[in-house]
Amino acid sequence: MADQTELYLVRHGQTEWSQSGRHTGRTDLDLTAVGAMQASALEPLLRGRDFGLVLSSPRLRARHTADLAGFGGRYEVTEDLAEWDYGDYEGLTSAQIREQVPDWRIWTGAVPGGETAEEVLQRLGRVVDRVRRSGVDRAICFGHGHSLRVLTLAWLGLGIEHGASFPLETASISVLGWEKESPAIRRWNLTTER
Repeated sequence: MADQTELYLVRHGQTEWSQSGRHTGRTDLDLTAVGAMQASALEPLLRGRDFGLVLSSPRLRARHTADLAGFGGRYEVTEDLAEWDYGDYEGLTSAQIREQVPDWRIWTGAVPGGETAEEVLQRLGRVVDRVRRSGVDRAICFGHGHSLRVLTLAWLGLGIEHGASFPLETASISVLGWEKESPAIRRWNLTTER
């Protein structure tokens, strides 16, 4: 029987680049004023739940979201939750990349100077393994749009090409868990704006 840990995923609040659709991997941006309000609005939604494991990406936008959501000083930073390394595409929008590489998608296209899809899937797979081995009832990860989607694919055992089917808004909460002994999505892309 599989471990029945429930895993909450929280995408960071809005940044200047997330607002404009620019790929933000290594660039360490903070939240905008709107992003800080979004992150603070998550606190009442998460309050009162016992999280036995709290992990965050090392990027400021994820850590700041965790702080504002009520987890200041309670999370462990792990490089495995960092956003996809976009290499030469850092700071560009998908439309700008497609001017050079028509039909490019992060899920199936090459990322010159950055991480391959397989490398990202392996890295986020380590997070899934850690959560499942933790023995806690509930865990939470603060991260990024693409990396949390890849984590979800690893949780479900799906290939990276399915990532486009799981959009994530900024400052959203998603919950992974189980349907009997099968890994499942329990809730997806919940925001305070709905």
